Amino acid sequence: MNAPTVSVIMAAYNGAALIGETLESLAAQTLGDFEAIVVDDCSTDDTLAMLRAWPDARVRVIALAENGGPVRARNRAFAEARGRYVAALDQDDLCRPERFARQVAYLDAHPEVALVGSDTAVLRDGAIRAPRHPANTTARLTEWLLRIENPLVWSSVMIRAQIARGLEPFTRPELLYAEDFDLYHRIARLGRVARIDADLLIYRQHGGGASQRFVDTMSASATRVLADSYAELFGDGAHDAAALVVSNLMGRAPPPDRATLRRLGEVMVALQQDFLARHACDAQDIRLIRWETARRWAAVARAGLRAGSLTLGDALSVRPPHLGLGYAGFEELVVSRFVGGVRRLRQTFAA
Repeated sequence: MNAPTVSVIMAAYNGAALIGETLESLAAQTLGDFEAIVVDDCSTDDTLAMLRAWPDARVRVIALAENGGPVRARNRAFAEARGRYVAALDQDDLCRPERFARQVAYLDAHPEVALVGSDTAVLRDGAIRAPRHPANTTARLTEWLLRIENPLVWSSVMIRAQIARGLEPFTRPELLYAEDFDLYHRIARLGRVARIDADLLIYRQHGGGASQRFVDTMSASATRVLADSYAELFGDGAHDAAALVVSNLMGRAPPPDRATLRRLGEVMVALQQDFLARHACDAQDIRLIRWETARRWAAVARAGLRAGSLTLGDALSVRPPHLGLGYAGFEELVVSRFVGGVRRLRQTFAA
């Protein structure tokens, strides 16, 4: 049997209500040379029966004897993959018809790239919404954003199987709910990481998703990933720097005071300067990196103003001078301060 071009890996657990739509999105792919390896993790609903009855012979089903969680199920699927490329997909997300064709073409044309994701739409409450990630990227911007956030949706990712097989394990169970983030960091040491600026996936966001239900575990795991990444730059302060980034940038928590906002800016400046010193970046790379970094710092400052934990003077006095373009202008900060003041008045009268 000839190996397929793409192996889709999927962990399934109690997904009977949605997994059929996901598999139908695979059947609609314009590139049909794929296999889908779906590992059922001891579902208690009709998921396994649905999978076994699925009419597409390209879908291979593995039923685990014991429930081991999504990371172990996904690793089992990866171990069975025969394709040249490995495509990630969760049981409730939907591929656009051209996803595999576009990503395979990109990887074929860019042999230095080990992993490529794509832009994604978000399906929430029955409506498809635009994503929050940057509309325009370069590989260097994506690699930079890995230092301060997770810029890739797992279900949009395609990886060179030869490189992924050099990882042991494929994804690490001890980093539950940030195992994808950890994988991207490990892959980035072996090849380039990029993103296609085209909407090739519909990510289904709902209350049952892990990102909504296990925030604390996800934050702790992401902090571990970034602390390892920051160790050479920050030494003993790597964990504190990582915790600050995870809380305020990734978690969007308002900074509690001016000192926290100042420290966050210092960390972001140090990370950006270190990244630019270590990587060859052209003018567009640098412009996008500075713009997107500054936009994120500004969003944190505005969150503090709206929450009432910062004053306008706090935000303006600690605004980093070296992040580049994109930070909030004076008028925008004034509006945020006004919103924060109204909220404080409401809280006062409510008490």
